[in-house]
Amino acid sequence: QVQLVESGGDLVQPGGSLRLSCGASVSIFGIYHKGWYRQTPGKQRELVAVITSSGTTNYADSVKGRFTISEDDAKKTTYLQMNSLKPEDTAVYYCHVRHILSGNDYWGQGTQVTVSS
Repeated sequence: QVQLVESGGDLVQPGGSLRLSCGASVSIFGIYHKGWYRQTPGKQRELVAVITSSGTTNYADSVKGRFTISEDDAKKTTYLQMNSLKPEDTAVYYCHVRHILSGNDYWGQGTQVTVSS
């Protein structure tokens, strides 16, 4: 079982930046796909960014060019660098991992990002 803990959510002004972190309880490098999702009240959780076990990244159209997903194997941490933030980026952001063979997946508890002046 993998435990995930997100951090880094905050209140930020439009145009600002934040970096979210997702720490894992075990090493997940190379055997899990990792992603960030977000959810606002009354809406379905949506995929924001993903980094596969081989390091390929993919992004939702709404965040391309502004957000960057990365990982640090030694720290067992996945990051989401968010730049040029907009009010519509306001949401609870969740970290997610999925094992590449079993399909077992795990979620973090979420971290609130609020973009407002």
